Amino acid sequence: MARAKTLKLATFNVNGIGARLPHLLAWLERERPDIVALQELKATDAAFPADAIEQAGYGAIWLGERSWNGVALLGRGTVPVESRRGLPGASDDRESRYLEAAIHGVLVAGLYLPNGNPQPGPKFDYKLKWMDRLRRHAQALVDLPHPVALIGDFNVIPTDEDIYDPKSWRKDALLQPEVRERYRQLLAQGWTDALRHTHGDQRIYTFWDYFRQHAERDRGLRIDHLLLNPVLARRLVDAGVDRWVRLQDKASDHAPTWVQVRAAAARKRAARRAG
Repeated sequence: MARAKTLKLATFNVNGIGARLPHLLAWLERERPDIVALQELKATDAAFPADAIEQAGYGAIWLGERSWNGVALLGRGTVPVESRRGLPGASDDRESRYLEAAIHGVLVAGLYLPNGNPQPGPKFDYKLKWMDRLRRHAQALVDLPHPVALIGDFNVIPTDEDIYDPKSWRKDALLQPEVRERYRQLLAQGWTDALRHTHGDQRIYTFWDYFRQHAERDRGLRIDHLLLNPVLARRLVDAGVDRWVRLQDKASDHAPTWVQVRAAAARKRAARRAG
């Protein structure tokens, strides 16, 4: 019996694509994800390394911003077909945090949710408003009859089980009750948190800061999430974190986080052709 084809979707906050390009290219070559969402490019549109990524076998679209933010979507062997640039709901928001495209038959929404620190204050207020806008837009995505993935750096620690030491982070914007409630409301629309669904209560992290060898000691946070709508969640095979990338010299403080799904649509097309 032929093995079912799968797609690997991943999200990776590179923390500066100029400085981390060797790490990104090494990861793409070794892990060969089919779909990738990148965050925190910290580069203008003109500075995006499109040629290097193309030579690695990936088409790309991106939304840059000088020194801060910035998101991109990559497709292995294909160029993503862009459907939305920027999160709707605030025409005056100029921060580069949201990009949406069709890639390999999946509608992919890549996001970099605001950090929100320090809180309370304007940055925290912006985070909450951004999450409200995301929830409104996500409601239109979750019920689509097509596979949809909402992936990226959410800057949300959903529960105390998603952080090595919640007591030392109690004042941080990433785990405030208002933030966690908005994330819970997002999931309640029908999204599946792929990493938590796969690993249950197991402690698993996607971010480790640069202090006190936290990466080597696995004292991290889970803030990078891959949410699947019901159509795509039915195809879920596996999910994980490529922690080896974080353990490289001068690496990003995030590790690539991924989900593997069955490419059911491809099998159905093949069956129809055979019929």
